[in-house]
Amino acid sequence: MPPLRNTGQSPEAERPEYAGHYRLESCLGTGGMGVVHLATSASGRKRAVKVIHAEHAADPEVRARFRQEVTAARRVSGAFTASVVDADPEAGRPWMATLFIDARTLSERVKRSPLDVVELRRMGAGLAEALRDIHRAGVVHRDLKPSNVLLAPDGPKVIDFGISRPTDSDLRTETGKLIGTPPFMAPEQFQRPREVGPAADVFAMGSVLVHAATGRGPFDSDSPYIVAYQVVHNEPDLTGVPTDLVPLLRRCLAKDPEERPTPYEVMVALRKAAPSSSYDTQAYIPSPRTPDPRESAPEVAEPRRRRGRWLRWAALGAAAVVAATAGIVAVRMTGDEARTSPAARTFTPWSVTLRGGDDENRTPVCAAGPGLSGLYCAAPGVKAALLDPDTGKTRWSLKTPGGPAQADGGLGPLLAGGLLQVIAPGGDRLEALDPKTGDVRWAAGISSYPTVRHIGDAVLLVSEDGRIRALDSATGKVRWEKRHGGVGTQWVADPDGSGRALGVMPAGAAGADGSTLVMAVDTATGKQLWQRRLDGELHPLQLSGDALYLRAVDRDGFTYEVVRLGTASAAADSRRVRVPAPLDQAQGAVVGDVVYLSGAMGSLVAIDTARGEQLWRRETGASYLSRPTAAARTVYVTAADGRLLAVDARRGVLAGQTEPRMDDGKHTFAPMLSAPVVEQGRVYGTAPDGSVFGVPASRPEKW
Repeated sequence: MPPLRNTGQSPEAERPEYAGHYRLESCLGTGGMGVVHLATSASGRKRAVKVIHAEHAADPEVRARFRQEVTAARRVSGAFTASVVDADPEAGRPWMATLFIDARTLSERVKRSPLDVVELRRMGAGLAEALRDIHRAGVVHRDLKPSNVLLAPDGPKVIDFGISRPTDSDLRTETGKLIGTPPFMAPEQFQRPREVGPAADVFAMGSVLVHAATGRGPFDSDSPYIVAYQVVHNEPDLTGVPTDLVPLLRRCLAKDPEERPTPYEVMVALRKAAPSSSYDTQAYIPSPRTPDPRESAPEVAEPRRRRGRWLRWAALGAAAVVAATAGIVAVRMTGDEARTSPAARTFTPWSVTLRGGDDENRTPVCAAGPGLSGLYCAAPGVKAALLDPDTGKTRWSLKTPGGPAQADGGLGPLLAGGLLQVIAPGGDRLEALDPKTGDVRWAAGISSYPTVRHIGDAVLLVSEDGRIRALDSATGKVRWEKRHGGVGTQWVADPDGSGRALGVMPAGAAGADGSTLVMAVDTATGKQLWQRRLDGELHPLQLSGDALYLRAVDRDGFTYEVVRLGTASAAADSRRVRVPAPLDQAQGAVVGDVVYLSGAMGSLVAIDTARGEQLWRRETGASYLSRPTAAARTVYVTAADGRLLAVDARRGVLAGQTEPRMDDGKHTFAPMLSAPVVEQGRVYGTAPDGSVFGVPASRPEKW
């Protein structure tokens, strides 16, 4: 196992004292299932010992997965993996000990700089050989990614078989439950998870090699939902990949598993003309083996090209910041507090199907108008539509080819400057529509501005180099153009209505000193008001009251800390609260001093920044969750199978849920999830079957 980044001591890292006869020493790292400790055997040899979290030890599904991990890891122990030396999956706290490999992960290496072509060929050939042996042992890894590849002196080692599956295993993925890391998952893992085979690991290897060569993936985005859509529908972005490797990697990334090469073919192709070098100082040459007669090495050919249907889904997590603070997703998070209103008492649940085409993703996105004057939605083939919030009946609808319109990162239409703002399908045109009729009032080309943010009465068009063009949201006229920040800066609205915008430039973009730059800009004039640097790589969650809430992420993108930063000036106070078990792909919402985080694999967490502690953690069992929408008493999330879940905000107890909303099998995965809309005692949700539905916020146990 790798020397994972130590994110600090936590209650899990401090105990237990022993795993079997191994005395646990320092914490090497922590993940969703367990904690990895450094230990020393009786003979003085170092071991990496993985111990399951106490909260998961009683979960039969987690235990079954861990038993499968131990079985798979034992099968493949050898030259290309961290060998298992001992394990007890039936212990009170299940554990597994492997050889400790003191080496950096590929993820850590690429953070410093991408691999050159020589390093890439050598590492790739070794990785392909490792996969060949793993597959020969009858195991499919299913989660190959840079953080699971160790760059040992004698060649790459593949680690973490936590979600791998022996081909003869009786344990099968549940219907609708996705397992893996989206940027490195194959299309079939999203579409047909029960049918995932060795070819999925080849697709992941292609993504890993692109990442190693360029520092980014072939399907890159801050949002797992955008990545998922791109993996299934779009052609890979191979910009920056060495020219002679493009055909090979394109073939590895073919949508059809049958079109991908075998690991042996990849190994042979990469070994051709690979000069002596290594990723650091020592050369690595894959060990010679007798070729399998079934494994030929034909010339690498381009796969059959498929026309990508580009849909510019932008990051829900970043967009949620704007939405929650500017009152876009839920104009007021009144939720269950408004349940005694006459409208709430007389509301009758409804459900309608919103579609304009037969796109594979049919999940609509919706936002509420002021005072619940209407429910504005978009869907594949529907640029924008106005639904009656009482009945779901369509008041007007604009059909269009392609995917749904967007605004501010995939949230669907939103109201700003008295107009309905949308980014038309194709992503090169911003339109402001009359909210009563859908007629276009003004439009602006945005092909040079990949980021669009609505902040107060201004629209910020942000180029990749940090150049900002500010438009008046009511007229579309240009207010000013200036450069602030740079690549990767995320812009959010100041909550006090002063017309300030806050820009957050994470460490990866702000410089090599490991700090994040936060700046305040006046949206009326473009003048910078103040700026401040904070330690670590931080990404914004939401502005609430007089504070900006951010999440601190580690090298693998796991959120391990919540940061509260005062916004009055550069000298305002800040404080940090640790997330005991870091979350992958976290999104958040804030009510008062409490931050609610949702993460991959269905985790939902409440962090109290005033008390400096985690209040509760709920494992919902969903494969993915939307960004939470929070009220004082209830937290609402949408699951990937179309369920709407209500969780008690104080105790973390599930208060109720709707039935799944999926069709007969063709559209069973939502590459993006719209956060629930909560307004005036009602909750509105969307689902993969193309439905938009409304239920009363009161009595969720009867949904």
